[in-house]
Amino acid sequence: MSVPILSTDRLILRAHTAGDFVSYLAERSDPMVMKYLGKGDLLTEEEAWQKFTSMPGHWALMGYGTWSVVEKESGMRIGNVGFTDKRRPPEHPACGAPEMGWALAASAHGKGYATEAVNAALDWGRDVFGRGARTVCVISTDNTASLRVAGKVGFKQFATATRYGLGRLVFERML
Repeated sequence: MSVPILSTDRLILRAHTAGDFVSYLAERSDPMVMKYLGKGDLLTEEEAWQKFTSMPGHWALMGYGTWSVVEKESGMRIGNVGFTDKRRPPEHPACGAPEMGWALAASAHGKGYATEAVNAALDWGRDVFGRGARTVCVISTDNTASLRVAGKVGFKQFATATRYGLGRLVFERML
């Protein structure tokens, strides 16, 4: 499947390329970016590569996935946004719905890019998953920036969960 290209006023969302790995690795080795992702551990090059190479596969298997987010003005890749199927256990409140996620390089924080990119992805998702389809996101309880983004784009908290012994808030919205 070819990955669609989405465009906003300031951003391009496009397929990941091999050349994106350098910036992806830099993000996954940055404590500011990784603080609320997974266990908060920085990734080694090998770990980052395994995660990075799985992203095109998600598109191929599921027909949806994550995009590289590129700043139009500079041409720099500044993060990822998109939908995944995390295969959460049946008892997890986010199970059974496409899960929206986003992570931006520290240099892109505080500029409204996450909200802009998430809105573009949600618009695309409405066409693919159907109007009224449910999507979810799972955010660390301490991640105030992502909690703000979730609220701005219409996600509403409906549950709590834990992962790696850390608190998570679970949100949903209809497309």
